[in-house]
Amino acid sequence: MRYNPKKHSLPPFKTSGVLLVDKPAGWTSFDVVNFVRGRFNIPKVGHCGTLDPAATGLMVIVLGRFTKLSQHFSGEDKIYEAKIQFGIETDSQDLDGTVTAEHDWSGLEVEQVKTTIMGFVGEQEQIPPMVSAKKKDGERLYKLARKGVVVERDPVEINIESIDISAVDLPFANFAVKCSKGTYIRTLCYDIGKKLGCGAVLNNLRRTGSGELELGDAVTIETLKEWGQPELEEHLNMMLFDKISKLSLTNI
Repeated sequence: MRYNPKKHSLPPFKTSGVLLVDKPAGWTSFDVVNFVRGRFNIPKVGHCGTLDPAATGLMVIVLGRFTKLSQHFSGEDKIYEAKIQFGIETDSQDLDGTVTAEHDWSGLEVEQVKTTIMGFVGEQEQIPPMVSAKKKDGERLYKLARKGVVVERDPVEINIESIDISAVDLPFANFAVKCSKGTYIRTLCYDIGKKLGCGAVLNNLRRTGSGELELGDAVTIETLKEWGQPELEEHLNMMLFDKISKLSLTNI
């Protein structure tokens, strides 16, 4: 249902701040923004970093005057927990896409996998996936992909600050990665698989951090469904006092 503030049963919510939400799987980033806007009748709501529908975890939602700071929060380094699956390739570089190739991964060795993954730490160029919100000649790449069109994409400078491998249970591996804005973990998995010669996809992704903001301070959609405007205002004021006020923020 389209949000209509004039027909909302609640008065407009005027408190500004930052709301950290633990996005569930199956929700788009727009779904989260639209839910928060409609649930609490908030005129201005934005988010600071898209998550794919299948991904879960931290979304930084800005309300009111804090929407002016969306670029500030979007530009922060991100931390993810990822699971890579070897031996398969898809057109989206994750399990949501159509399988385009399958390969034998049985020759992989644990130390070989670890060494290859760790080799991606540092500054590098990454080619964005076709199924992404990047634009080519003014059109979103994912819209071109839906038409079956594949275009050449310009590489983007990214930085993988650190990777921490927590488990290798072939054909899977789990790792945490801290990376710069604009890094596609799907593409990182694809590139790892390409280097190993057996292909790979992103099996699972959860964002746990954005700059100084952490998933542990986020609220779930189910919690938000139980809140009214007073509970949201109390939470925003607490976050502003406890977390956000410690950051170097201007122009709000």
